Amino acid sequence: MYGESINIPRIYTALAEWLSCLVFCMILPRKVSRGKFAGIAAIALVAQCLLLVTTKGAWLCMWVPIMVVAVFFMYLFLSSVVSLSVKGNLYFTLKAFLAAEFVASFEWQMACYFRPIIKNELIGQTILLVVVYALLFLLLYLLETRMRINTLDFDISKKELVSVTLIVLGVFAFSNLGFMTAKTPFSGDGIMDIFNVRTLVDFGGLAILYAYQSRVFELQAEKELLAIHTMLQSQYDNYRNYSESIDLINLKYHDLKHQIEGLRGEMSQDKRTEWIDAIEEELQSYQPEQQTGNCTLDTLLSGKLNSCSKQNIKFTCVADGKLLSFMHVIDICNIFGNALDNAIENVALVEEEEKRLIHMQVFARGTFLFISVSNYCNQQIALKNGYPVTTKHDKKNHGFGIKSIDYAVKKYNGTITFGVENDMFEIKILIPMK
Repeated sequence: MYGESINIPRIYTALAEWLSCLVFCMILPRKVSRGKFAGIAAIALVAQCLLLVTTKGAWLCMWVPIMVVAVFFMYLFLSSVVSLSVKGNLYFTLKAFLAAEFVASFEWQMACYFRPIIKNELIGQTILLVVVYALLFLLLYLLETRMRINTLDFDISKKELVSVTLIVLGVFAFSNLGFMTAKTPFSGDGIMDIFNVRTLVDFGGLAILYAYQSRVFELQAEKELLAIHTMLQSQYDNYRNYSESIDLINLKYHDLKHQIEGLRGEMSQDKRTEWIDAIEEELQSYQPEQQTGNCTLDTLLSGKLNSCSKQNIKFTCVADGKLLSFMHVIDICNIFGNALDNAIENVALVEEEEKRLIHMQVFARGTFLFISVSNYCNQQIALKNGYPVTTKHDKKNHGFGIKSIDYAVKKYNGTITFGVENDMFEIKILIPMK
């Protein structure tokens, strides 16, 4: 070792690790109240400081195990506050640890550099610590805030987590070689060389980690866009099929009415008349059951009503389709098609047929268009970031129906909310009307 000056004070390291976790706790969705958050944060600060300060005189061979325990304490802090999966908590713990390593290393390098010109070392070091930590952790907060939209949907896989772990371990090992021993090809000959290696490697590792995360986000976004586009096309194709089927039925209906009129004029037998009346009564079922005032919605509902009928689902609708005139056909198909498909899929699983209920509303609420689709639901629906979590096993390849609806609603500056009340799951949409 090159002397005590290369060692970052343990209290500085503990404070950096705690602040790094605090930044992520302030950005990521929390599962505790503000009061509990403050209490957990205070306990975490004391625990982190006690661990590193009380082990200051430990043997050098114990330094790595102590750092492992420190990372574990960081994980406990994050997992106690943040509402993420175990893999998500592990990922952000590793990210927070690497950020803390860089901040602590950078600050101590500045402190050692300016030490000769600082008159009062205690005051000067304290001011420098506050300024550097405040600036760097503020930059970390701003950077993470800009990535927040992606972060909320971030679901890291096991393979990706292993890659991130290897990156962090590699960066930590190379940045601390000079601290551990001078007998490596990567160690420096002087104190400032060690500082430079440690700080630059930590910075480079942090940059690599952010670049890796950005690439993962891009791949996820491309996958979602492809899935949403496929779903949009599917709903529109369904609408076209419904439209063609209804046109054919209407044509057949029109032709048969004329045939019945001709048969009535030529045949007067009672049985023939009874048979013709039965045909005419049967044809009534082919007349459109929904007349909302919007042909796209009427066509879509006709197809969905057929699915409801086959599965003994009672569907009720109160809709003013004229209010949808400002929306594109594809968006109407997307919103109502996906919402009704989700409702039908879930209600069809209900064993009691009398509880297979779906209700839809479309009306004006002031200057807003209000859309509601509700269905019977006798189970708890987990929400993540305000959106229902898919109950299917392969979560990465499902749940795009809701995202597709959200995508269409946001095109019109609308909002979408979900909730369960009185055993009814409801999607509520508000869109400002033009």
